[in-house]
Amino acid sequence: MKKQLKIILGLFLVSGSFYAQELLTKEKALELTLANNYDIRVTKNNVATAKNNKSIYNSGYLPTVTGNAGARYSNNDTDIEFQDGTVNSVTGAESETYNASVGLNYTIFNGFNRQNTFKRLKESYNLSELQARQVMENTVITLFIAYYEVGRLSENETTQKQALEISKKRLERAKYSFDYGQSTKLDVLNAEVDVNNDSINYIDINRQLKNAKRDLNVVLGRNVNTPVNVDTNVLYDIKINLDDILNHATSKNANLLQSKKNIELSKLDVKINKSGWMPNVSLTSSYAWNRNTGDATNAFSPISNTQTGLTAGLNLSWDLFDGGRTKTNVKNAKIALETQEIRKEQLQEQLERDVNNAWETYQNSLFALKAQEQNVLTNKLNFERSNERYKLGQISSIDFRQAQINLINAELSRNNAKYVAKNAELQLLQLGGTLLDNKNF
Repeated sequence: MKKQLKIILGLFLVSGSFYAQELLTKEKALELTLANNYDIRVTKNNVATAKNNKSIYNSGYLPTVTGNAGARYSNNDTDIEFQDGTVNSVTGAESETYNASVGLNYTIFNGFNRQNTFKRLKESYNLSELQARQVMENTVITLFIAYYEVGRLSENETTQKQALEISKKRLERAKYSFDYGQSTKLDVLNAEVDVNNDSINYIDINRQLKNAKRDLNVVLGRNVNTPVNVDTNVLYDIKINLDDILNHATSKNANLLQSKKNIELSKLDVKINKSGWMPNVSLTSSYAWNRNTGDATNAFSPISNTQTGLTAGLNLSWDLFDGGRTKTNVKNAKIALETQEIRKEQLQEQLERDVNNAWETYQNSLFALKAQEQNVLTNKLNFERSNERYKLGQISSIDFRQAQINLINAELSRNNAKYVAKNAELQLLQLGGTLLDNKNF
């Protein structure tokens, strides 16, 4: 078992030195995510579709122009009997017909339906931009959760590696002491058990770190096995305060802005449905050419006929009563508008609650970080003293191991608190609607 652990640890150390991992800065990580992340790329396509939909070409304001052309051929035998009993027979009479026309149709007025529908398409595009912004914010949060998880596990790996080195030196010391009769075999066995436990912990953290790096690469939109090394320096925004976050949230929060936009869309839906009570006026016009040629069946039959001309017309239609369909649609649209207004009020209350809760979490996280940093200093001092006393034989290996475990736990807790506080800060900025404007990731 001991030999296997040494081999595994050796492979880890070799692989770690083999890959020269370039430092992935926070700024570079954000740049890669905004350019390559799959969710963001899909969202950009959705925005592009909404932009096309709000174009003048999809508004109904432009006329439609239709071109038609045709040709027909016939070959018939004709028998014509006149009143005086005379019969005129024609065999194989051929005729040909050709036609071509260009028609124009234009809706002059349809109860403001076209105008309000065009406005709705524009507002839908604005809503799609807000939805894209929310996706970007959520992706940025996901990015830095993954980024800081790699940072946390990287520091945990360093901590566990140092603990393993200390345990190995303690095992060597126990073996020397046993060889010279200064300690018992039990001390050697205890030291071996601690080395094995620390080796297992180191291997497990290394596994977690590799998984976290793959998770980060997925968010970055690149190959999952790309080597990555992150910046473990974390800065906090000391100027942030609750009042500013609350003020920004009411005017910049993505969810709240989408709710307001949905209200505007619902108001337009009411107007669009009301257009069912209004008349429709449309203009039609065409320019046509028709030519008929054929064999004469009698002396008075023409052999060709050509018509060319312009026609135009004005149409008015008005559903004086549509069975109450428009009335029902308008009522339902008004109910939908009221529903959106209720949701907005609910969202405002929830947003204020979430901001206050996030603020408390952030403040508690900063306090916990300071406390954990102090714990590290205290446990480090205690371990150094325990190490000296252990060398002098003044404390047992069990007491020494306990001091070592206390230091390891303190450093792991400090590492966790360090990144929990930063993630809490980013969540707070997202609620305030200023996450994408932030430069201090």
